[in-house]
Amino acid sequence: MMMDERDPSSLLDLAIQSLLSNELVAIHSLGEIPRELFVPLFSAAFTGGYRKILTSMVKIWPFTCLHIGTLSVQEPQRELLKAMVESLQFLPAQDCSSGGPKLRILDVRQGVDCKTTCPDFGARSPTCFHGCTHSVHSILKLESQYSIVDLKPESQSAIQPMELLVDLSLDGTLREREFFALLLNKVQQSSGSLHLCCRDLQIDRFSYAKNALKFLDLTCIQNLTVDQASLIFRVFLNYLGRMNCLKELNLSSFSLTDHLDSLLRALPPNLDFLYLPFCEISYRDLKFLSQSAQATHLKLLNLSNNPLYWDDCGPFQTLLQKLSDTLQHLAINHCHLTDAILSAILPALSKCSHLRVISFVSNPISMPMLLRILHYLTPLMELKYVIYPIPIHCYEQWQSHGRLDRQKLTDVQAQLKAMLQAAKRSDMNWITYSQ
Repeated sequence: MMMDERDPSSLLDLAIQSLLSNELVAIHSLGEIPRELFVPLFSAAFTGGYRKILTSMVKIWPFTCLHIGTLSVQEPQRELLKAMVESLQFLPAQDCSSGGPKLRILDVRQGVDCKTTCPDFGARSPTCFHGCTHSVHSILKLESQYSIVDLKPESQSAIQPMELLVDLSLDGTLREREFFALLLNKVQQSSGSLHLCCRDLQIDRFSYAKNALKFLDLTCIQNLTVDQASLIFRVFLNYLGRMNCLKELNLSSFSLTDHLDSLLRALPPNLDFLYLPFCEISYRDLKFLSQSAQATHLKLLNLSNNPLYWDDCGPFQTLLQKLSDTLQHLAINHCHLTDAILSAILPALSKCSHLRVISFVSNPISMPMLLRILHYLTPLMELKYVIYPIPIHCYEQWQSHGRLDRQKLTDVQAQLKAMLQAAKRSDMNWITYSQ
């Protein structure tokens, strides 16, 4: 094939690989290459681990924002993230508006479904679809203040506001401590012009996290995961109550017995996702949850590995009734749910019209109960995945999880499949797990 007949994408790949083959030449060429080449060159340099080229690109990035997005971050790339943060420059506003570097939002979060940069709709009002919208220190809030009074920042030499978007895991490890120290050093270096925006926060060691939380703007946090923090519950609630924009809370092995009310009062009413596995939920806790502000808003509720076998199923029924317009995912695995309990909550569960996934594995139910559940759930047209428990008759001894009779399990699966076909719901996936 002649060179001029090659696919343009092939020519672009060749040009990028040619640049990457000589780092020194590539770095000196950055000021001359077209803007359109920056994004594919960045992706290739990041994937290939070209640290010097990446840091140079950050310094002269010609767009408002730079996102890691869906680029794969393996161990070698973690050092690249630190290098990119270190490369951030804080320049007077006049330098940024006169043809200099345009980067104002660096997003080093991993696995975020977004492009490397957002489209420009005009130099006067640079746009990033993923910029901070909640903090008073965000670019959006600061620039809206300037526009109201028709003023620029205090002087033409004022440093341009910038944002650094991160996800943090406060686990006390050396790697995380070093990364957090780098972030704080960068904020200090910016003289207040850099807003550190943490969207996803995981706390594994609260003794370490307590000091770190003082440096975070808690209004930015949307997803919070906490492990084993019950010993300092009051301190935790104090910080939690300041996370007004929280959408997801994930607690694990967190002893909440008779204290769920305190937790729910600290949470915003419009919470979308609530994970409470292994949290020792009591009857009183479930009753309060059914009466809480969150009970009419949750899209996902995970109560797995909590014993929910009380004689009075009223709170559970009430909770499901209130969630009927919003609930999409329900997980109640390993909850000691019997035929009697499931029979009591089925009418309320069958009203959850937006339910998409339900998982209730490892609960001691009979085959007739499983068939009844199928009968109640097939009218839910948005429900596509049901992860169900193996009926107790398939085991020699259920209590000790005796040997599984696989022929009986095969018969169960065949019967469920036939009933789904008869109900014209072959689009529903009924799944179970066996050892």
